[in-house]
Amino acid sequence: MAQKKNQLQKFNNSDVAETFSEYSPSVREKLFRLRELIFETAKEIQEVGRIEEVLKWGQPSYTTPESKSGTTIRIDVLKGDSNEYAMFFHCQTDLIARFRKLYPKTFHFEGNRSIIFSESSKLPEKELKQCISFALTYHSDKKKKPN
Repeated sequence: MAQKKNQLQKFNNSDVAETFSEYSPSVREKLFRLRELIFETAKEIQEVGRIEEVLKWGQPSYTTPESKSGTTIRIDVLKGDSNEYAMFFHCQTDLIARFRKLYPKTFHFEGNRSIIFSESSKLPEKELKQCISFALTYHSDKKKKPN
């Protein structure tokens, strides 16, 4: 079942595909799920449009090149700790501060840039999709807010 989900979104970028192939199988499955949540969430928000998957800083990264509605989301295993992985957000946004207010006990945060997950923990998908939606609409939401 999980294998089918991972194949829903094919790789269009060979560098990203190669990066995924280098992860350990257990982390790869977790990162595949983060990847799918990003694509699923984007499909649910009309203004986001196409998601582009590229490597930034050697990490699989997801952008909104056509709509420019969002800020980049990156995913990767944590260096030196093979049982933890993360979703990274631009550190100069207020996204992590928002996530901390909404989900203080749901997620483990690192600074103002990432949500950390453990391989052994269940992924809080509903809450995470809310965080992803904030990132995918970060720029368009800022334009809508009155100054």
